[in-house]
Amino acid sequence: MNNKGLFTIISVAIVIMAILLFGSRFVKTVPAGHVSVATLFGKVVPQPYSEGLHIPVNPLYQWFDFDARAETITETASVPSQDQLQTQMDVSVIFSINEAQAPNTLQQFGDKSRVVSMQLIPSLRASLREAGKTIQRAEDFFLEETQSLLQAQLLSDLTKALEQKGLNIDKVLIRSITLPPFIMRAIEAKKEREQEVEKQKAELERFKTEQQQTVEQAIVERRAAEEEAERLKVLADAKAYEILRVNEAIADNEAYIQLQALEALKEIAKDPSAKIYFMDGNSPNPIPLLHMGEQN
Repeated sequence: MNNKGLFTIISVAIVIMAILLFGSRFVKTVPAGHVSVATLFGKVVPQPYSEGLHIPVNPLYQWFDFDARAETITETASVPSQDQLQTQMDVSVIFSINEAQAPNTLQQFGDKSRVVSMQLIPSLRASLREAGKTIQRAEDFFLEETQSLLQAQLLSDLTKALEQKGLNIDKVLIRSITLPPFIMRAIEAKKEREQEVEKQKAELERFKTEQQQTVEQAIVERRAAEEEAERLKVLADAKAYEILRVNEAIADNEAYIQLQALEALKEIAKDPSAKIYFMDGNSPNPIPLLHMGEQN
């Protein structure tokens, strides 16, 4: 066998051995939502590998997978204000790995957990302290306007500090604020006083409403009484006028007087015990005119 034939056999044998030993390493599958970074003999390969199947790849590559999906961390820190009081705050940061910068991130700062612990959290604490220095009083942290300004400032600061380190900062949220105990007690006492004042205001408004209703009812009743008095006065005036006119008619009409006398006699005659006498000034005895001829 000549040298050429021997070389061919050796080459084929080497390829077969390589396939047997490294066959699966010629293929790289990156999971969904991840990015992979390869190193060759400790040197970072500058090209990142996005999710999906990659064929062929150098079987000698060592792989580092980064989860590129959004993630949230929450940090608790003491934040000083201008009045030198420490306020405890819980702040959440929503972030993700910048896939395009993943090789540089691995080379400069390490894997994802190291980037978070050594870059993100210290930057967040420093930004909180600096932002707190712009707040005049600790109780101002409870103001909605103050919280909105703080969140916007933290987002801006962290984005500038971490974008070159391969982190995308999506949102910063203030979760809770715990003021010093004596301030909390003062705020609670103030709230109680305000609630009591509001309660008294409500009671005063209710009393005013009831008084107004009472006054309005009295006005209605007075008007009704005045209208009734006016009506009675009109009736009384009409009756008085009627009586006056009758009296005037009687005074001027003798026949009417005689008619009334006869009507009175009729009523007297209905009573068996009644008797009417006509008296003559010259007669010693009265003469009965009614019931004459009746036996006792």
